[in-house]
Amino acid sequence: MKPYDWNLDKNAFLQTLRGVSFDIVKAISEEGLIDTIPHHNQKKYPGQKIYIVVINAYCWAVPFVETEEKIFLKTIYPSRKAAKKYLKKGE
Repeated sequence: MKPYDWNLDKNAFLQTLRGVSFDIVKAISEEGLIDTIPHHNQKKYPGQKIYIVVINAYCWAVPFVETEEKIFLKTIYPSRKAAKKYLKKGE
């Protein structure tokens, strides 16, 4: 498995703003990874994909770019669209 990488400043920003960090996603992606989908806007974000992970019973989207050496995590955001698709009501 390729190593994960991310911007440390972005990670601190996400911890402050959203209460989630790439450190959590790294651990959860090994067990809580629901899906990997292509980014919906390939024209603007060519080659980018999105992990869908569950954190605290909610779906989060994690856009990333994969190279031969590593997987670079771009950001993390809660996704209502993914929650509707992947989580059953009452979960």
